[in-house]
Amino acid sequence: MDWDKLRIFHAVADAGSLTHAGDTLHLSQSAVSRQIRALEESLNTTLFHRHARGLILTEQGELLFDATSAMSKRLETASARIRDSEEEVFGELRVTTTTGFGSLWLAPRLPALYKKYPDIKIDLMLEERVLDLPMREADVAIRMKEPSQADLIRKRLMHIRMRLYASPSYLAQNAAPERIEDIAGHRLICQNPQSAQVGAGANLVQYLMTHDIRSTLTVNNYFGVLQAVLHDLGIGVLPDYLTHDFPELVRILPDIESVDVPVFLAYPEELRQSKRVGAFRDFVQEEIISYRKQMKDQELT
Repeated sequence: MDWDKLRIFHAVADAGSLTHAGDTLHLSQSAVSRQIRALEESLNTTLFHRHARGLILTEQGELLFDATSAMSKRLETASARIRDSEEEVFGELRVTTTTGFGSLWLAPRLPALYKKYPDIKIDLMLEERVLDLPMREADVAIRMKEPSQADLIRKRLMHIRMRLYASPSYLAQNAAPERIEDIAGHRLICQNPQSAQVGAGANLVQYLMTHDIRSTLTVNNYFGVLQAVLHDLGIGVLPDYLTHDFPELVRILPDIESVDVPVFLAYPEELRQSKRVGAFRDFVQEEIISYRKQMKDQELT
């Protein structure tokens, strides 16, 4: 196939409009239309359904768009690796992690990375869905379990546990439970056990729910759980990495906690030499070391 026609097709499919694609490509609408028509003729198929509001991909068009999207991501990676120099770290780095860890632990620490590498561009993708790193859906992942995908470089960063916390003002108005049975008289704030989350957290919540909890608030990420706890709504199931940045949290029922949850950093083998990936990896590891030291000092005091 003609690479130039594929590039134009990808822009049109992405924009959903000949005009918008032409603006992006600095081509006239008629020139873009001719290229699409020529591509359809060469493939002997229709790639777009045309209607008054724009263009919709046909089934064949969807297949081709999946292919050009993968090609585009590969080309972006190759271009980025070529631009990487020995001395400089710049360009875009797509990082994926969970909403809770990304918003509550990682994002507050990113100023240190930008201070060291002001030209780097982080695209932080926070979601529970595990993105496909070999297919270039992201460059680096931080996940709460070891990645199962092949051809990945992975490093275990630390482990966390899910525990019970409440705010001081909530406890001033409500007696802290002394036994697990006492939790039935409190509002439990947690992730829905059926939502996408680490199994250890879901198992802990399921166990707590067996004690006839009178009231619950479920949120689909730990950021929301934390906000509810800080606003005195009840006792929350939260990851223990929050206790350093939110020292006002009071731990409830210290004997109740989840099993260890490993935290892994992973990236594709093909990005082993990427300066951006290396800079981000080293930054996270340094922050983990600092975090561990601060937590140890906090425990000693």
